[in-house]
Amino acid sequence: MKNLHSTETRMDHVPDCLKGSTIVSLPKGLRVYQSGDVCEQFFYLLKGVVRVDLISLSGKAIMLYRVGSDQTCVLNTSCLLGGNDYCAEAHIEEDVEACIISQSEFDEKLNHSTEFRRLIFLSFSERLASMISKIEEVAFTPIDTRLAARVLQLQNSSSTIKVTHDELATDLGTAREVISRKLAQWEKLGMIERGRGVIHVLNTKQLLYLAAGND
Repeated sequence: MKNLHSTETRMDHVPDCLKGSTIVSLPKGLRVYQSGDVCEQFFYLLKGVVRVDLISLSGKAIMLYRVGSDQTCVLNTSCLLGGNDYCAEAHIEEDVEACIISQSEFDEKLNHSTEFRRLIFLSFSERLASMISKIEEVAFTPIDTRLAARVLQLQNSSSTIKVTHDELATDLGTAREVISRKLAQWEKLGMIERGRGVIHVLNTKQLLYLAAGND
C-alpha cells in the first residue's frame, strides 16, 4: 500500500485487537495496490470504500469486490499469510481511514490473539460467500436484470447517475459494448436518457420490474 499518511483521528469502533495501531488517511482515486505489488502491511478499513479489480492480460477489468467500513481485503490478508504478491488492482472509491500494522505485527497477532484470528477468518468467510454469489450472478442472471439492479443501486435519491459505460461493464463483468447496447435499447423505450458520463432515469418502475427478473 502506497502514499500512506498517518492521522491523529481515533475512532471508537477500532477493534480491541487493533488498538494502538497506526491510522492512515487515503484520498479518493488513489491506487493502493497493483498486480505484482508486495504486501508489507495489513489494513482494516474504518471508513470509506476500496474497490478491487482483476485485470486480464488484454487490459479488461472485472470487479472482484469492494471493501467497506469494518472490513478487510482478503487478497491483502492472503498475501501476508502466503507470502504471495498482490494479484489485482485496488483503488480508493471513497476517502478512506484505515488501521495498518506491519507484517511482523500481523504474524504476532495471528499467533497470539484469538480476537484477531476471529476477525481474519470471519472476513475470509464473508468474502468467500460474496464471491460465490457474484459468480452465480454473472453466470446465471441475465444482463438486463443485473444492469437494472446496478442502475437502481447507484440512483439513490437522484434521477441522474454519474457513471460511464466502462464502469458499469467492470462492475457487472461484461463488455462495454453489451452495456452500451442495453442502454441504447432502454433509451428507445423511454426508460432512461443518456448523456456524457451520466444516465438520467426516466422510468424507475420499469427498472424495478427488470431488476426483479422480469422480461
